[in-house]
Amino acid sequence: MIEYFLIFLFMLFTLWLGSKIVVKAGYPKLMVLFLLIPLVNIIMIWFFAFSKWSTLKSDINQIT
Repeated sequence: MIEYFLIFLFMLFTLWLGSKIVVKAGYPKLMVLFLLIPLVNIIMIWFFAFSKWSTLKSDINQIT
């Protein structure tokens, strides 16, 4: 039973961290729910890694 509680806590912690990243990237906070869907979560990580973040300053060169 304690294992399920720890897994739930880890999932909440991961979603909380993901929501911080999503907000800093300039996307809606609810996009973090894609982390719960298998295979979609991997696609979304690639999307965040290679998309232009709208909240970055314009003088920063972003890799495209």
